[in-house]
Order: sequence, then C-alpha cells, then structure tokens
Amino acid sequence: MPRRYLDQRLKLPLLRTCDALATHGSLLKAASALGVGQPALTRSLAELEAIAGTRLFDRHARGVRPTEAGEVFIRLARRVLAELRRADEDLDLVGSAEGGTVALGVLPVAAVGVLPGALIRLKRRHPSIQVRLQQGRTEELLPLLASREVEAVIGRLYPPAVPDGLLREALWEEPISVLARAGHPLLAAAGPVATEALARYELILPTVSQRVGQEIEQLLALLGLAPAAPLRSSSYGFIREMLLATDCLSVMPRLMMAGDLLRGDLRVVPLPIPAPPRPAGLILRPDAEPSPAVAAFLSALREHLAEIASRGLSDMPKTDSSARTPDRTAQRRRG
Repeated sequence: MPRRYLDQRLKLPLLRTCDALATHGSLLKAASALGVGQPALTRSLAELEAIAGTRLFDRHARGVRPTEAGEVFIRLARRVLAELRRADEDLDLVGSAEGGTVALGVLPVAAVGVLPGALIRLKRRHPSIQVRLQQGRTEELLPLLASREVEAVIGRLYPPAVPDGLLREALWEEPISVLARAGHPLLAAAGPVATEALARYELILPTVSQRVGQEIEQLLALLGLAPAAPLRSSSYGFIREMLLATDCLSVMPRLMMAGDLLRGDLRVVPLPIPAPPRPAGLILRPDAEPSPAVAAFLSALREHLAEIASRGLSDMPKTDSSARTPDRTAQRRRG
C-alpha cells in the first residue's frame, strides 16, 4: 500500500471540510457553515479523497454519508481542531483561568442536578470563563471526550461494556429516591415511611432514559409499589411544580432536584430499605492535564458537592474498585 504522507500533505482547511461535512451531512450546508461556495467545497473534498486514496463520503439524495475511511478522517479532524482550539486558549491564558473556556459533556440528570450549582460558584469566582456544554447519553459523549471535543464528562458512572482506558472518578451518589414537598404529611413522623403509607399518594414519574427508568422501576419493585397508571412527564419544571403545589410524590435520582433540596423546598422521604448505589462523577482522558479554566471548574464542582454532602443529601459512592479512579490531579500535585 503506498504511503499517504498525511503529515506533509494534509492542510487545516481540508480537515475543516471533513468536520463540516460530518456535522451537517450536506455539501450545501457544510459550504454555508464554512463561508465558501459549494464548488470550492467539492474541490476540497476531492483533494482530501485524493490524499486519502479512497472515497471518504458517499453521496445520496439527501446529502452525504461518511464511509468507514471517512469516519477515520472525521475523528482525526476533530482531534486536531480541538487541540488547536485548546492551544489557542492556553496561549492567551498561560497560568491564568481568567477568560478560558471549559468544554463539558454532561448527562441529563447531572445537567439539572449538580451542574447549575457548580457553574454558579465558578461564575462568581471567575466571571470571564466561558462554558460550552454538550448534553447527551454516555455512549454519545464518550466519543466527544476521546476526540477532545469535550474535556470531561459529568454524571452517572455506568461501568463500561469493554475497557476503554478512560479515567472514572466517583465523586457523589445520586440514589433513586422518593421526593415530597416540605411539610408533606408523610414527613410528620420520624423514621422510615411504610410502603402502605407511600401507596396512599399519587406518583408523578419522570420520563427519562431507559437506564434510569429501569432503576426507578427497580426501586418501586423493592418497595412493593406497583402504581396502575402513574402520571409521567419529561418536563423537569412540570414535575417540580406538581411536587411543590400538591401532595404528589416523585421517584427519581435524588439530585435532579438538588437546588430545591438545598433550599429546603423539597425533602427526601426516608424509606424502609436502602436504595441501590448510583455512583456519579467525572470521566476524563488518561492523558488529560487540566487547563487552568478546567481546574477552576473542578474546584467549584467539588465545593458544591461538599455542601450537598454536608446537608446529608449525598454520600461518597460505595462501589467496588472498578468504579473508582484516583484523582489524577491530586496525584500530580503529590508527585
């Protein structure tokens, strides 16, 4: 097979062409995003495919679709472009967090739970730091982490199906819990609430990912609760208003309502059985050295989690060693 000499022949505009085509799936849309004409973009793609020695995108009626070789070039383009953006920021902000950018991948529960409080702390201390958020499922965010499009993934730590070499650091628990408004009749007595008492109240359940939904059903089964037709909603705001204004109960990852729990507007109903553990935290690349801006965010996140723990709302995860990863930042400081 002939040598391609990519290190000598590839140019940044060609990598931007590859990234834009993958993002938009259309020659016309990619050209518009790059601010060039479609003929110029078509020529760039032809040059890139000549360098690669193979077709990178298949044309079809609705646009373009990457080939297997195209996927290789897309990953390369995104890694290189992400590193260049990072270098640009680092050069402007050597030794300082101010004005830096933090690119984060965040799972849905963490996005409405612990993340807002951490970002509020970060902005109070470093108002000029910019934050880019990409919300999604674990399987959607890990490729972005590997390609350096995000610098960390935050949320529930699901064990990987196969070893992936990424660092996982468990920072908090987000157990499935029963939540009620402060002053709810169930909270009048001290101690765990019996299942019979829970069954008297209407449930409103979140419409969430399949994994979280299964964990909610698991807790309901452990409690012996089988509501015939619970009210369900995908709206966090709707569930919150129903909890605050009625005697409805909800079953969800506890820290989805972290702000209301910290303010005392909502309470965790004590149960007669312990909820299964749900460790959450950070996923990082093993070669990642946090930029000053990322280090500032991680500090704000840890401080926010410490406040949550001090209120008795979350504990450090109790998991086996496969779900724990030492704090590499701390290791570097000690080293």
